[in-house]
Amino acid sequence: MSHIYIFSPSSAVRDKAAFKRGLARLRALGHEVEVDPAALASHQRFAGDDATRLDAIRRAAASGADVALITRGGYGLTRLLPALPYEAVAKAIAKGTRFVGLSDFTAFQNAVLAKTGAVTWAGPALGEDFGAEAGPDDIMEACFDDLLCGQGEGAGWRLPKVPAGADRTPLQVNARLLWGGNLSVLVGLLGTPYFPQVTGGVLFLEDVHEHPYRIERMLTQLLHAGVLAKQKAIVLGQFTNYKLVPHDKGFKLDTVVDWLRAQVKAPVLSGLPFGHVPTKVLLPVGAPVTLAVEGRDALLFWGHLR
Repeated sequence: MSHIYIFSPSSAVRDKAAFKRGLARLRALGHEVEVDPAALASHQRFAGDDATRLDAIRRAAASGADVALITRGGYGLTRLLPALPYEAVAKAIAKGTRFVGLSDFTAFQNAVLAKTGAVTWAGPALGEDFGAEAGPDDIMEACFDDLLCGQGEGAGWRLPKVPAGADRTPLQVNARLLWGGNLSVLVGLLGTPYFPQVTGGVLFLEDVHEHPYRIERMLTQLLHAGVLAKQKAIVLGQFTNYKLVPHDKGFKLDTVVDWLRAQVKAPVLSGLPFGHVPTKVLLPVGAPVTLAVEGRDALLFWGHLR
């Protein structure tokens, strides 16, 4: 049995039914689930005003929980970054608390990495994952269980098919660390003290509700800022819930991926099962990793680096 602390550092919880389902499912699995007193707070679009959400983060860090799990993403963490309790969060992580989330939580994860070097986990949220009406995705739940048991060693996936004659040379990259997350949130940190200065890393990216031209525009910003050229590999997760229009005239996500590969020397891989989708792996933001590819099989591995 694990101690899981539920808190809301970003947008207010709107789907109360999903919130309750998520709690019930975690408890049914035998976990001790502690809910932050402000988890359902609401102020404008946020889960409480800034002071309320900062206090929730402090309580999560002081909880002694095995996992501090966000209720949902949305927006709100970027404005809190100057006041985050970095020392308390880093101490909690050193004592064994795993901070888990995605989407807007990218701001927290990369700021903690930039300020302390501590590792957080890109993974599920309570509502959209454990509280999904159809039930939690089996792969996501298995990865979460591995994290709780300390058995997670890596994440593998099948790369998309490539044209006949394309380069299929096996690849192995030993990277200083894995980092990234939601592309929109990450780009919003550029030029601030909360953007990690990573050289020799594996950068993973995902997004939702962003048309491919907007994805390209944000990637271009990372390119022109010199960020992409410093990485050993770029791994693209899931980019979902956008709509192409007639005047795109063939411009699509694959167009952007092909363009990106022409701009950087590092390998660009796609298809990582992570993002605003039910099937998502858990990824250690800030941990050293090895990226290996053979044929269409790709693996991010961190278990050997403990």
